[in-house]
Amino acid sequence: MMKKLLLALSLGLGLAVTGPASAQLTKMASDLTDEERQMLRELLPGFPEPKEGELVHIPPTMDDLEAAEMHPKLKEAIRYGYDLFTNTQQLRGKNVFNDMNCSSCHVGAGSRPFAGPVWPAVVTLPDFRGKNNHVNNFEERLAGCFSYSMNGKPPAYGSDEMVALTAYHQWLAKGVGMYPDAKIYGRGYPRPAALPEGREPDRVRGKELYAQNCAVCHGEDGQGQFTGDKAVFPPLWGDGSYNWGAGISRVFTLAGFIKYNMPLGAAPLIEDTDAWDIAAYVDSQERPQDPRYTGDIAETLALYKDTFHKHTLYGQEIDGKVLGDHDNVGYKDFLKPDALKPRYFGKKPEEAEAK
Repeated sequence: MMKKLLLALSLGLGLAVTGPASAQLTKMASDLTDEERQMLRELLPGFPEPKEGELVHIPPTMDDLEAAEMHPKLKEAIRYGYDLFTNTQQLRGKNVFNDMNCSSCHVGAGSRPFAGPVWPAVVTLPDFRGKNNHVNNFEERLAGCFSYSMNGKPPAYGSDEMVALTAYHQWLAKGVGMYPDAKIYGRGYPRPAALPEGREPDRVRGKELYAQNCAVCHGEDGQGQFTGDKAVFPPLWGDGSYNWGAGISRVFTLAGFIKYNMPLGAAPLIEDTDAWDIAAYVDSQERPQDPRYTGDIAETLALYKDTFHKHTLYGQEIDGKVLGDHDNVGYKDFLKPDALKPRYFGKKPEEAEAK
C-alpha cells in the first residue's frame, strides 16, 4: 500500500489543480453535455459525478484573469488576493501565528471541488452561522479562518488584505448568481460513507494507518516537512497547526478532507473507513487552545458543544489527559482576537453580553 501511495503522490504532485483556462463552467448537472462530463472526469478522476439537481461550477483560472477585460487595478487586487491565499505566511507574526496557508486546507487555491472550494461563501453570505450564533458577512467569515485555522488575528475589516481576498473569492465565483437554490457540487469536504451502525472512528487503528499513509509527508510526529522555514507539508497538530476552534478539528470535516484530497494530487485513494480512523487519530492530538476558551474546559464545552465541539474530541480524556485542558495559545501571545465578538440587530440580550 505504501508503494502505491508514494507512486501516486509522486505522479499527482505535478498535476494542475485548477485545470486549463478553457475548463471554466457553470451549469446545472442536467444541462451538462457529454463533452463537459468527460472534462469533469479528466479534471476529477475517480470522484463522484454530478447528480441531478446539483449546480456545477469550475472557476476561472488566473490565466483567465489575465485575458479578462477589467480595470487593471481590480486585476491587481485579485492577484494580491491569490498571492495571500497561496502564501498566507507572508502575514506571519501579524495575522498568522502557525505554519499554515489558506491553501493548506483549500487545495487547488480554493477552486477545486471536494477540496473546500471557497467561492460558495461569497454567493451564500450574509447568512446565519451556527458556530457564532449570528448573521455573518463574508469578511467575518474570513476573520474566522484567520482566528481558528491560522491561529491568528484577522486583518482589519476593509483593509487591503481583506479587500484583496474578497476580490479573489469573487473572481472564483464568476458566473454564479447570489443565493443559488441548487445544491453545489463538491462543496466543502463531503463526508465519507457512514460507518456501520455501532462502529465509531477508531483512533488506535488510525494511528497505524497514519504511519503507513501520512507520515511520509507530515512526519511521524505530525509536525510536517519544511524547506528552511517554509512548510512544504503542514503540521497536523502541535503549535504550528490549526487550533481547537478550526473547522477541520471536527472529525467528520477532516475525514472528508482526507478522503477526497489525500494523498495530495492522487486522491481519492483512501478508503472511507480508513479516512474516518485517520481523522480520529489526527484530531485526538493536542493543539493550540480554542480562542473562545473561557479559562475553564467544562464551561467552554457547555457554551460550544452543541454548536461545534460535539463533532471534535475537545474536552475528552485521551490516554489520561483531557484534550484542550490547557492555556497554550501556540506561537501567539493572545487568546481571542477582537474580531470574535457577538453581533446583534437590535437590543443585545443580557445573557449573550456575558459571552
